[in-house]
Amino acid sequence: MSEEKKVPMEVISAYCKRKGFIYPSSEIYGGFANAYGYGPYGTELKNNIKNIWWKMFVQTRANIVGIDGPILLHPKLWDASGHTSGFNDAMVDCKECKKRFRADHLVKELTGEDMEGELDRMSEVLKDPKMKCPACGKSNWTEARNLNMMFKTEMNSYEGPVYLRPETAGSIFVEYKNIIDSMRVKVPFGVAQIGKAFRNEIVARNFTFRIREFEQMEIEYFIDPETNWEPLFEEWLEEQKKFFLNIGVEEKNLRQYEHPKEKLSHYSKKTVDWEFDFSFGWGEISGLAHRSDFDLTQHSKFSNEKLEYFDAVNNKRYVPHVLEPTFGLDRMILISLLSAYREEELENGETRVVMKFPKAVAPIKIAVFPLLKNKPELVEKAKEVFSALSQEYMCEFDDNGNVGKRYRRQDEIGTPYCVTIDFDTIEKGVVTVRDRDTMKQESVEVKELKKFFNEKL
Repeated sequence: MSEEKKVPMEVISAYCKRKGFIYPSSEIYGGFANAYGYGPYGTELKNNIKNIWWKMFVQTRANIVGIDGPILLHPKLWDASGHTSGFNDAMVDCKECKKRFRADHLVKELTGEDMEGELDRMSEVLKDPKMKCPACGKSNWTEARNLNMMFKTEMNSYEGPVYLRPETAGSIFVEYKNIIDSMRVKVPFGVAQIGKAFRNEIVARNFTFRIREFEQMEIEYFIDPETNWEPLFEEWLEEQKKFFLNIGVEEKNLRQYEHPKEKLSHYSKKTVDWEFDFSFGWGEISGLAHRSDFDLTQHSKFSNEKLEYFDAVNNKRYVPHVLEPTFGLDRMILISLLSAYREEELENGETRVVMKFPKAVAPIKIAVFPLLKNKPELVEKAKEVFSALSQEYMCEFDDNGNVGKRYRRQDEIGTPYCVTIDFDTIEKGVVTVRDRDTMKQESVEVKELKKFFNEKL
């Protein structure tokens, strides 16, 4: 597979299961409808991407703070935000094979036209005998109808339905008052959050691209309504791109899609999606929206609480407007995997799979090997080196098979460096360090290893 060819979803999903990155959920019970869990390497990859995001957007910015809000929130919140009545997607069923489809996606695939939100028109189009089911080839459709995508549950002591949050932003807005009361924040300021969200998607597909349980990394950035927001909007777009590049995505695989005015939410002044060039086509991975003062105004109205900001310098009160940069964490992990995956032909004619993660993203930073596992002195020294390095870096100890096979295993999970303990280590105090990308090996003194990796990593 050349580096230019898009990695098919079936290839990356099989790789992820085989190498311990992402597992299909509940496989021993036959699987469970596009649910996935992160394996040992996937968990490290996920944490690294979250840490890079948090450092870039929270830790190194004086005017952004972080929270971790609850998944279960008061149902009135979703009334205020419009989710209870308006968080719908159109669905349609094939009467022959009983498969369910998202109506606007199906119609667009069959006709090339975007009819999102036009139920009657979509129903009429699907009456055409040429509009055949992709699953069974028949043409016998139900009417297009809306389905609310929130997961409903119950809570003791509360009458009526309670919902799993469909987005993380809600908890930011309801904590806005607490944040301005307890923290010394001044507009412009942002509130960031990483957390789970749940959407009862009509059709979940393309591996982890569209799933029902996912994580978001979101920021609500509060600004003065009189601010010249366009340059700030462009700055946020650049910051989003910078993050993609930091996790290993190539710029040629990115593009922006601005929502046309007729498709914008009624409160939005501008919305731009970032898209990635997947094997199935361009797909949304992140977004940036100007949400005006809609959210705080709605929550103020439904809660009877004033959600204003007092500008002491200019002696004025106002409800801030909001810029919302949002990232799907699972999609960030997916595009990081797709961007790293390589199949390379070596000089000896063999092929190796290598994950060329940026070093900060790689799940394992250093693998430590004793040259021979039946030599106690080598194993003991390798464990000493592992213990010392693992205080600062995520490391892996491996003594199974010959060193060449161990190198290949580490290449396949993207480990940047391998350290081999051999007899020179015992006699001269040096180890062999092998580089993932160049495959070159160099001798490094054991006592200099920490300094060596501090410079490299």
